[in-house]
Amino acid sequence: MSQENPGYIVVEGPIGVGKTSLAQRLAQTFGTELLLEGADENPFLQRFYKDPKTAALPTQLFFLFQRAQQVQELRQGDMFRPVRVADFLIEKDRLFAQLTLEDDELKLYEQAYQHLVIDAPVPDLVIYLQAPVSVLLDRIRKRNRDYEQHIDAGYLQRLADAYARFFHQYSKTPLLIVNAAEINLVGNDMDYNALLEQIANTGSGRHYFNPLPFELSK
Repeated sequence: MSQENPGYIVVEGPIGVGKTSLAQRLAQTFGTELLLEGADENPFLQRFYKDPKTAALPTQLFFLFQRAQQVQELRQGDMFRPVRVADFLIEKDRLFAQLTLEDDELKLYEQAYQHLVIDAPVPDLVIYLQAPVSVLLDRIRKRNRDYEQHIDAGYLQRLADAYARFFHQYSKTPLLIVNAAEINLVGNDMDYNALLEQIANTGSGRHYFNPLPFELSK
C-alpha cells in the first residue's frame, strides 16, 4: 500500500467518532470515489432514537437493503478507478442488529440478510476510529443533527463496546486502530498528515496509531 495508490479504504467506528468526515477528506486527497452509508436517507432513524423498541426493526432493515444496494453498485463500478473510500463495512450491519433488535426481530433480520446476495469487495485497509463516550457525545451535540439529539450515553457505550468486540476478533483485512479522542483529522493538517504516513506504512495485520503529544490538535 502506498500513499499514491492506497486501494480500497474503509473508515469505521461508533457514532460521532468522525468516520464520515475522515472518509470525505481521504477521498479528496486521493481523488477517488466516496461511498457513504447515507444515514440521513433512513426515514425511521429519528423515530428509532426516540423509541428504539418500536422502530429498531424497520430502521435496521432499511440500512441492510440500502447497504446491500451500495455494495452491488460498488461491485459494478468503474474498474479503471479501483481506489475507493467508504465510511462503512457491510459486516457492521449485523453488529447494530444484534445490539438493537429483540430475539424474534433478529431472526427476521437474519432471514432477510441470508436472502440478499452481498458480495462485498474486500478492503485493502480498514481504519477503526476510537474515542471515549464523553467525546462522542460532545461531537454529536456540536454537529447538531436533529435525529441524533435523543442518543444517550448508555446506548453509545453499548455501541462502543460492540465495536471493540467486533474489531478485537477482526482479521479479514489489514486494520489500523486510531485513537481519535484528541486529534482533529479534518481541521488539523499535522494530525491528518501523520495519519497519511501511517496509512502509507501499514501492511498486513493489526496496527495502532496513538498520536504523540506534539501531534495533538491545539
